[in-house]
Amino acid sequence: MEYSSDDIAAAKSLQFSTYIYVSMATLWSYDYACSLHEEWSFLLRSNWRKVKGLYIVARYLPFILLTMNLHMSFTPNETPDKCRMLANLDAAIGTVSIIFSESFFILRTYALWNNDKILLAAMLSIFFAFCIVSFSIAFTSTIPAAYATSAIPGITGCYQSSAGFRLFIPFLLLTAFELGLMMLTFVRAMKSWRMKLNRLYISLVNHNISYYACGLLFSITNIFTSLLLQYSYRTMLHDFQSIILAVLATRMHLHLWQINRPAYGSSAPVDITMSDMSFVNPNLTA
Repeated sequence: MEYSSDDIAAAKSLQFSTYIYVSMATLWSYDYACSLHEEWSFLLRSNWRKVKGLYIVARYLPFILLTMNLHMSFTPNETPDKCRMLANLDAAIGTVSIIFSESFFILRTYALWNNDKILLAAMLSIFFAFCIVSFSIAFTSTIPAAYATSAIPGITGCYQSSAGFRLFIPFLLLTAFELGLMMLTFVRAMKSWRMKLNRLYISLVNHNISYYACGLLFSITNIFTSLLLQYSYRTMLHDFQSIILAVLATRMHLHLWQINRPAYGSSAPVDITMSDMSFVNPNLTA
């Protein structure tokens, strides 16, 4: 039996997406195994605060996301209705994962600016608007969309067959938001570069810049893939960005916690407070 060029292209895109999801699962599992001792030390020895709850959700949401992606990639004979339901759930969990990852850096920017409540209110208002728009676009684009499976036997998975050009808008908004946070970090760093800074502050600035650079790279890539590519190529990096940002956010928080431990004693329960992140704290100088 001969297949059309569209059938072959769609099958290749599904196979490539499966490779991406398997690589994501491998990366997340490897990162979890490498940081298992540090993570359990943090969970057992740190105080129970909101940031710890933020960490737990951001850390383990990718596990749910990866499980769904692998199920969609390897389960044969998916119906379009089931594909649509799983795609909607996947989009929701991916968006929530990014929201929790970004929340870490909203708090960090707030700390860099000496706990400026006006700035925090502005950032949260903009971020809340971003979340509303992102959820609206994600669901209005995926709920009415048509989904298809491969016509070639042995090729599992499904993809959005109708064009969803609006999918690039959440990544465009995320790019603008992260650029704003990056500029705030740069401005604060420039104002304080001559002062005697502690290790916590230096790590905070370095983490922020690295995270924003990675986030911007993935957001711009997803903008172009959403607009220019077809079949499952269009959305294959959406969840990859969610997982990478979650890994970076939680890893960086663990690193800050480890830096902060000597100031309180390694055996005492420790948490990273906003005052610890402030550049005026003379402790732990580099």
